Amino acid sequence: MEIRDFSIGGDATIRSAMEVLNKTLMGIGFVVDGDGKLTGTVTDGDIRRALLKGHTISDEVGVAMNRNFVSLPMATSNVDILKVLSDKVKVIPLVSESGVLKDYASIRKIRRISVAAPSLGGNELAYVTDCIRTNWISSQGKYVREFEAKFSEYHDGYKALAVSNGTVALHLALVALGIGEGDEVIVPDLTFAASINAILYTGATPVLADVDADSWNIDPEVIERLITPRTKAIMPVHLYGQPCDMQPIIEIAGAHNLLIVEDAAEALGSLYQSRPVGTFGDVATFSFFGNKTITTGEGGMVIFRDEAAYERAAVLRDHGMSKTKRYWHNEVGFNYRLTNLQAAIGVAQMERMDEFVDAKRRIAGLYNEELTKSAHFVLPLGEEVGSKNSYWLYTFLVKADSPFSRDELIAFLAANGIESRPVFYPLHEMPPYTQYGKASELSRSIAISKTGISLPSSPILEKEEVKFICERILYYAAHYKNS
Repeated sequence: MEIRDFSIGGDATIRSAMEVLNKTLMGIGFVVDGDGKLTGTVTDGDIRRALLKGHTISDEVGVAMNRNFVSLPMATSNVDILKVLSDKVKVIPLVSESGVLKDYASIRKIRRISVAAPSLGGNELAYVTDCIRTNWISSQGKYVREFEAKFSEYHDGYKALAVSNGTVALHLALVALGIGEGDEVIVPDLTFAASINAILYTGATPVLADVDADSWNIDPEVIERLITPRTKAIMPVHLYGQPCDMQPIIEIAGAHNLLIVEDAAEALGSLYQSRPVGTFGDVATFSFFGNKTITTGEGGMVIFRDEAAYERAAVLRDHGMSKTKRYWHNEVGFNYRLTNLQAAIGVAQMERMDEFVDAKRRIAGLYNEELTKSAHFVLPLGEEVGSKNSYWLYTFLVKADSPFSRDELIAFLAANGIESRPVFYPLHEMPPYTQYGKASELSRSIAISKTGISLPSSPILEKEEVKFICERILYYAAHYKNS
């Protein structure tokens, strides 16, 4: 329901108020004046008492409304809203500084909780201001170098190149390794389209692999079956922050002389065998889109094990221009540079990265603790010794034999002000990619895609908000009736 559905003009009749209450089924309406300012509330009980006093349904609603109502400013946090809501106060109008009615909160709907809001409360503004003050706002400047240095240090000294987004990071990585027409790259069927798109950009052929039923990441046993004389590389994707089982992938790559391109766009801060993901392959890529663990708005990073691949990528990133002969181009390159402004945000975000990951893991722990109370869900795979899931997005499955579907649960959460999202579609089901995989060989990818749901996972999410989300999910699971 929109706030306008609850609004009642001050000159409206009791009959009109009753029509609003009947439409919203929330038992309350908000009376506003000609400027939209909240002047009172009216409930079923208020109307009954007015009628018992001799008023009629043709009288103005003012004779029935409650002028001693509870309201809160629009800026009130979800945590503080939840403190006011109770068995007696079930709906709270939210108003602007001037008292204009803007929204409402209820025991079923607090302010919308987004899936992945960034946390920008560190040095972001100070560093961006420094860029503007010094005029270093483009792709040249100290923050680009500092961002790359911090990233390299975190990732075992792998050479780091900052780029304009996570998709071009993948493309640049593949081209720098010499992957192109005539080559095949094995990639999981269950991943975001950027993974397969980057392969297609190079002219290489993607080969879609099914995923493991428990980790939802690429299945090493399937990789082995898909290798042909044309296979050049394997692209494991650390989905939703869950690290892939890299050891068997490394062994397969070694046995067949294949390259490994780790797509770690969603897994910054995840560990495998006590090392950061991204440090097990020849090259790895990361994304800093606004919903990622750290953000630069748009942006990405490529890290390289091999010095020669790094040097080639550095040239390709800057139009393919020679490092020693300015404006001389030995090959066609790209403009994949990150700006100093964006890198300044990235440096500030890196300063707090461990804080973000710890917060996401605490949130995941709360979800696990609460959602295990329902038999209708499959929770994320537990961590092995030495591994750490950064929980970019907390994701779980609705069991196939549950009386309700994943999509029905998503719709219920949306109606309660909680944003959630389905997991990715299998790549082979979408028109551009149907020729690269067979449905009969990708059954686990299909099953997970149909039942997976991601919940709000922002590091700024409060414990009370997580509890509210879980309460709504468990309520739905316990009270669902198939209509």
